[in-house]
Amino acid sequence: MPPQSFPPENEVGKVHHDDHPPQPKPIQRKPGGWKSMPYILGNESFERLASFGLVANFTVFLMTVFHMNQVAVSNLINIWSGLTNFTPLIGAFISDAYVGKFWVIAFSSFATLTGMMIMTLIVALPTLHPPSCPRQQAIINQCQGPTTKQLGILVLALGFLSIGTGGIRPCSLPFGVDQFDPTTDEGRKGITSFFNWYYTTFTVIVLISMTLVVYIQDSVSWVLGFSIPTALMACSIVLFFVGTKMYIYVKPGGSIFSGVAQTLVVAYKKRNLKLEKAMARGMLYDPPGTKLGTYQFPKLPLTNRLRFFNKAAIIVDGEVNTDGSRVNPWKLASIQQVEEVKCLIKVIPILVSGVLCFVTLIQQGTFTVLQALKMDRHLGPHFQIPAGSIGVISMITIGIWLPIYDRIIVPSLRKITNIESGITLLQRVGIGIVFSIASMIVAALVEKKRRYTATYHNRPLSVAWLAPQLILMAFAEAFAILGQLELYYKEFPDNMKSVGNAMFFVTIGGANYVSSALVTTVHKVTGKHGRPDWLTADINRGRVDYFYYVIAVMGVLNLGYYLLVASQYQYKEKSQDTQDESRFDIELNASKK
Repeated sequence: MPPQSFPPENEVGKVHHDDHPPQPKPIQRKPGGWKSMPYILGNESFERLASFGLVANFTVFLMTVFHMNQVAVSNLINIWSGLTNFTPLIGAFISDAYVGKFWVIAFSSFATLTGMMIMTLIVALPTLHPPSCPRQQAIINQCQGPTTKQLGILVLALGFLSIGTGGIRPCSLPFGVDQFDPTTDEGRKGITSFFNWYYTTFTVIVLISMTLVVYIQDSVSWVLGFSIPTALMACSIVLFFVGTKMYIYVKPGGSIFSGVAQTLVVAYKKRNLKLEKAMARGMLYDPPGTKLGTYQFPKLPLTNRLRFFNKAAIIVDGEVNTDGSRVNPWKLASIQQVEEVKCLIKVIPILVSGVLCFVTLIQQGTFTVLQALKMDRHLGPHFQIPAGSIGVISMITIGIWLPIYDRIIVPSLRKITNIESGITLLQRVGIGIVFSIASMIVAALVEKKRRYTATYHNRPLSVAWLAPQLILMAFAEAFAILGQLELYYKEFPDNMKSVGNAMFFVTIGGANYVSSALVTTVHKVTGKHGRPDWLTADINRGRVDYFYYVIAVMGVLNLGYYLLVASQYQYKEKSQDTQDESRFDIELNASKK
């Protein structure tokens, strides 16, 4: 019996096909627009101020309140941050497939508040943290550490915070975009303006968290420093629910991850089928594209790269209903789904290089802070910069650099290269990797000088010496991180933008775990023959500079790997043009046979 033929396009167009999940449909009333923005942006601002205010000074908190050594502190922060960066995948899946963005944000906000309340109780109740100890003794690990119960309660609090982040982070920005109608000029302008306000408030909040809140925690009281973010989180929840009558609620339409899993399974099941014959007969499943309201998602053309996955779209007898819909999505995938999987696979080598690059940036929140604790942080006779606020140097550098890059450097490069962005996105990421290597080399040199000054001259080095490495880290972030974000945004189809955002957080999460493994390995392997290990509790007796050099060497090897994979990468536009020709040639040859 011959394979079942594909129905005519005009017939297929009359029905909904499950090559994508059911189309999300907003409720039938005027979009909330800017009327709902005070509640959404207000909720976002309070929530960010609360969460950043809690974690900005976390390294100092673990060392001076919980009396943990620097290796344990680094590992705890890296493992927790890694988990926190993976949870948005779960939050996005639940939101897209089941309950929608509003309820995920609502539930996650309460989870975050619960975690913050526990953290506040930890510093407020003496039984929930180790006995107090002089700060200098705590820094070199000469104080009583936490009990199993105290550490368990801390982990419980961090677990609630991870749950909260997993829901708020992937849903807050899309929920704000949902309030505007993308089919109108006014709506599109509103979305652009919303993005600007979103990131502007983000930058302001981070600066406030890393300065004012950290100062209160460091110089006034940990109880007050944690109570303020907790109270702000409660205000965030109240403000969020006050605006419920103003919001537009987009119903969940299914998750892209289900389609990815289905395509992988179907491609494996059909691995023995002949692709050329199916293409010659036009027996590939290619229904009309998905719509969101009146917006038509552009369809991806079939490409000849990673051809194995094309077999998932081969139609076998009995897999398509008379109306053109699939009988079982786990037995047949559409061309669109196949190409979406290829988009994911194509960026994985770039993602891997990003993981090793971000290992450099992660040190900014751990060992750079530990360096600052041992340095002279005084501004005048009465004010001392909190160690947790030292990262503000990077924030200020990025804030100054990006407008210069966007308004001056890019237009100048555009005249030379004829590239819209001045340089390609892969070149931008590569430059960021170079800056990350340079930052570790400079960090090692500064640490060597700091250690020498403290050991042989018995005086602390000025914290201003950390500025060069933080500035270089800022350039690495501006090029590598923003370059990867833009790469994911431009290389993924419209309905996979959220997946691109999730891929970015997966990169950071992977970097956290690599950093934790590296710290543990260095701690165990070094320090033999009666000498302390490189990352010993007393940083003046250790060799953190050697640790930085190890990361720099890894960065050089990563740069070589990146240059190799980047040279093989084909951008979406070029890939489509080339592969369309390849597809035509295959079909032509198959028809001749």
